[in-house]
Amino acid sequence: MHIERRNQFVEFKEERRNYSADFKATVALAAMKGDKSMAELSMQFAVHPNQIGLWKQQMLSNLNRVFDNDHNVLELESKPANKHHAKIGQLTAENDFLTKVLGR
Repeated sequence: MHIERRNQFVEFKEERRNYSADFKATVALAAMKGDKSMAELSMQFAVHPNQIGLWKQQMLSNLNRVFDNDHNVLELESKPANKHHAKIGQLTAENDFLTKVLGR
């Protein structure tokens, strides 16, 4: 976007906003309910109405994966969390051991 001021161009750079998956799901679910118009949702969540429509469309197109008989989709999502929890436990044990050994 350019604005001309006294023969000078001032450029405004808008930074991209990154939204979490939880936020997108919340907005898409609100849009699917149909209680409010896209304009009302846009004001409530401070997101452009076209973006809300896109998230709603993406959610609708991927709903079949939730009820798919192949449970691997949901299992894959839980494996990284278990891996991280195991690593946290290992590091906690190592930290406790070193604290005892070094006498801190």
